[in-house]
Amino acid sequence: MWWDWNYAWSIVPELLRAIPITLAATLEGFVLACLLGLPMALAKRSQLRWLSWPVTAIAEFIRCTPLIIQLFFYYYALPSFGIVMSAMTTGVIGLGLHYSTYLAEVYRSGIDSVPRGQWEASRALNFSRGHTWLRIVLPQSVPPTIPVMGNYLIVMFKETPTLSAITLVELLTTAKNIGSQSFRYLEAFTLVGILFLIMSYPSAWLVRKLEVHLGRRERRAASHGR
Repeated sequence: MWWDWNYAWSIVPELLRAIPITLAATLEGFVLACLLGLPMALAKRSQLRWLSWPVTAIAEFIRCTPLIIQLFFYYYALPSFGIVMSAMTTGVIGLGLHYSTYLAEVYRSGIDSVPRGQWEASRALNFSRGHTWLRIVLPQSVPPTIPVMGNYLIVMFKETPTLSAITLVELLTTAKNIGSQSFRYLEAFTLVGILFLIMSYPSAWLVRKLEVHLGRRERRAASHGR
């Protein structure tokens, strides 16, 4: 038979044991991307060319090159310079750096959406630059970007199979190892796809709900403002 239910059920526990590694790599990489994305966005908007130009160039280089090549470089090339990292650390850093360039654009769009009158009002009230950013700009610019950031979190989760290229034993690697032992790849890869669907769909549903909720709140705020 092309599909063996008994075999499929027998490998489920082993696949489930790989889920925490997949989730950990995703969440840690996402946190790193969020932490790096904001200062990157601020640096790209800076009027200091010695700061904005190099950051923009590095960000564009990272965005325009495949993630898997970056992972290979971090894991296999950096040891030549004395920088040795585990597969997990490399995966987290690779995902974090790569997607920080995308989140930087998300942050930038949120900052640009703040009405110009808010900036002018802060200057008229003689607010410091730090006070303007922390109390006026960021509280208004970050919340609308949360649904987009949630979408990138889901994308990062679906990108974790690329970490198998640097020997991280996540879901895909586990499925490949199972298949190589039994020469039955159909059940293993199909179950991996189902597990990704089960974990991704609720997250996508929550992001859509959050987007609708924030949209309603913005419309209420706008109606009150009028």
